[in-house]
Amino acid sequence: MSDGRSPRILATGGRGQLGHHLDEHSRSRLGGGAVAVGRDELDLTDPASIASALDRHAPEVVINAAAYTDVDGAEADEAAAHAVNAEGVESLAVACRDRGIRLIHLSTDYVFSGEVPGGGDPATAPALEPHDPTEPATAYGRTKLAGEQAALSVYPETTIVRTAWVYTGPVRHGQGLRGSDFVDTMVRLERERETLTVVDDQWGSPTYTASLADRLLGLVGGEARGEFDARGLTLHLAGGGRATWCDLARAVFTWIGADPERVRPCTTEEFPRPAPRPAFSVLSDASWRAVGLVPMEGWRQDLARAIAHEGWVAQRERGDLRGPGS
Repeated sequence: MSDGRSPRILATGGRGQLGHHLDEHSRSRLGGGAVAVGRDELDLTDPASIASALDRHAPEVVINAAAYTDVDGAEADEAAAHAVNAEGVESLAVACRDRGIRLIHLSTDYVFSGEVPGGGDPATAPALEPHDPTEPATAYGRTKLAGEQAALSVYPETTIVRTAWVYTGPVRHGQGLRGSDFVDTMVRLERERETLTVVDDQWGSPTYTASLADRLLGLVGGEARGEFDARGLTLHLAGGGRATWCDLARAVFTWIGADPERVRPCTTEEFPRPAPRPAFSVLSDASWRAVGLVPMEGWRQDLARAIAHEGWVAQRERGDLRGPGS
């Protein structure tokens, strides 16, 4: 659509952090609310459930934020992950194609091998572009890549948006989000432990969910106004710059007024996991900017926003959480 109206948006994965933020931010960004639905209403493994939800809500745009995201769980049961991340995405793409619904599908940095390009220094190596070779080293990555390929195969107008290291932070609990994320966990562990060790040889792009949602809605709104057309493209959208997990943890400590030296670096070998984590998955925003879209800010600026969120401030003022200088 290019008539400038705010399109009707359906966001899948509505119980997760991105679905929540898409629903919340669409009210201010587009002047209307995106409908965010959970698995109870739209189950990617059930084509009938997909059809029913699409027909009930009649969206013009679907943002697929639903996924099987348990990286270690996928390693143990790849079939379960494939049913959601590949077969389910294909079913959604077919249903959107048949109804003329715009589809934007969220994918991940795990589609890459995790190796540093050219074997160079990860601190200075070129960030990954959409056209770089995809050689996933995990079951999760394989199923997400299969989902990308399936969506584009059955519905070539699908836009794939890869992101990485997504977090909401400590305010997630006040927003009713289940589970935890890295930033939220670091805030909790700062209160519970004198020191902690965090991996310092994995490099990526920390991404604040609220900013991610805002930029995705910018894509939808810009297309509605006829400013650009991103159909059929694969784009990268993540926090600007690069960091290791240790860098991110130390930045969290610094912002909340704790000594960052309490975070001790360790290697991946010292912190083994069932599924290997990418040693390098820094995503370039060049493809996003090339469309004419506004990229995300540097990850440090977004981290400050995440921790300074009004919900966090309210909790801190009640004495529930620590803040800078406390």
